[in-house]
Amino acid sequence: MMGGPGVPPDLTNAEIVDYSVAEGDGRLRLKLKDGSVIEVRLEIMNVLRAGNDPNTGLPTYVVQSANLTRLVESPKELRKAPLRPGSRDAKALPGFG
Repeated sequence: MMGGPGVPPDLTNAEIVDYSVAEGDGRLRLKLKDGSVIEVRLEIMNVLRAGNDPNTGLPTYVVQSANLTRLVESPKELRKAPLRPGSRDAKALPGFG
């Protein structure tokens, strides 16, 4: 990696590189030990070319991405009744209850 281990690459002159998906759809389906099934998808926002590695001369890329997680299936014993509108749960986050 440019700048040595633990040093992020200098992005001041990085350029955005267009891309197309060569293989796969970026989805991974996981079966958890509690019986739930989740789907994780990697959403690519940008690919940046940040120069070349000084040790190897290879181009260095930075990928800006987000992981999107979706619950596909869950055992009935893990489910709880939803809160009624207007009720307050001490564990609820502000703005989410």
